Amino acid sequence: MSASQPPRSPLSPEPHEPARDTDTPTILVKIFGKDRPGITAGLFDTLAAYAVDVVDIEQVVTRGRIVLCALVTSPAQGGTTEGDLRATVHSWADSLKLQAEIISGTGDNRPRGCGRSHVTVLGHPLTAESTAAIAAMITSTGGNIDRIFRLAKYPVTAVEFAVSGAATEELRTVLATEAAGIGVDIAVVSAGLSRRAQRLVVMDVDSTLIQDEVIELFAAHAGCEAEVAAVTEQAMRGELDFEQSLHARVALLAGLDVSVVEKVRAEVRLTPGARTLIRTLKRLGYQVGVVSGGFTQVTDDLKERLGLDFASANTLEVVDGRLTGRVVGDIVDRAGKARLLRRFAEEAGVPLAQTVAIGDGANDLDMLNTAGLGVAFNAKPVVRQAAHTAVNVPFLDTVLYLLGITREEVEAADGLEG
Repeated sequence: MSASQPPRSPLSPEPHEPARDTDTPTILVKIFGKDRPGITAGLFDTLAAYAVDVVDIEQVVTRGRIVLCALVTSPAQGGTTEGDLRATVHSWADSLKLQAEIISGTGDNRPRGCGRSHVTVLGHPLTAESTAAIAAMITSTGGNIDRIFRLAKYPVTAVEFAVSGAATEELRTVLATEAAGIGVDIAVVSAGLSRRAQRLVVMDVDSTLIQDEVIELFAAHAGCEAEVAAVTEQAMRGELDFEQSLHARVALLAGLDVSVVEKVRAEVRLTPGARTLIRTLKRLGYQVGVVSGGFTQVTDDLKERLGLDFASANTLEVVDGRLTGRVVGDIVDRAGKARLLRRFAEEAGVPLAQTVAIGDGANDLDMLNTAGLGVAFNAKPVVRQAAHTAVNVPFLDTVLYLLGITREEVEAADGLEG
């Protein structure tokens, strides 16, 4: 190599090197039976005697039963034959009370089709009927299921399908349309490095990060909870202008003593899985923020308690120790949430394509559609239909599965705490 040439990666072929010969004789060795330590090592020790090259390996263990597949080249040593290899592998498998299947052929796996996606399915429970429907819909788009992997068994069953041969957007459209009808949540994202590179998560607060509507907690102390709740519901369905509804609801709080803020903070209930979601994301190096049509009097407290990186909301005006029934500063409405997502991403140094937004109401839609991945969490129908994906189980940490993070990884990280 001349001094002017950069070093070549060992994974890169030489410029003159042809692609792997599809006519090269290969052997598929499949081993299955009761799992125990040493099976994988034993198989490859057995194969090593025949100087074969390993082309591909796949192994899975389900309820204590192993399926191990090894695709190898045909024997290269002089004097040895494929028949010798077959006999030796069968003898080794028999000695361990395993079954062996050996299939001759040529070349590697057939090339995967263009268009690669991860299809994450959440079921509570995940039924055989719904799984069959999902597989059929993938096939209807021209997609092929290359692998299936379980991400979690509780609090929901989460599985991931690796699909090739179909455009991600087409898959998303077909699967999202039918998901509710078959009783599952389905997320479809493009495969590739960008999936795990989503480094900023921004959430709505009311009915997303927390189980409550903060203004209704304030209203309960002012004796006008029913009136405020009715207006809130209309606003979340998109039937009322958010800013007008906000001013109308806040006006009902006029005269409340500012001491009610501490009472409301104490009444706030986090959504199940909220702490796990945030803790896991932070350990993975994500930045996490919240935007809310609620009030800084609560979001500032949540930011401190949960270690959030960003928080923005409306601010209730306080004069002489009492709420005036007005808000001060810029209103955080539907457009404002999307604007704040962009600002947080810029401050975090994260491209919008690598952001995740989570929300439930119509005023979250701009934010959900601005993010690289928008997740409608237990959302109103209009939001579920417009977002990239929907989660309809009451556990916020299930969003981790949409990022390809398994329950085992979450629990392993928890075990390292402290």
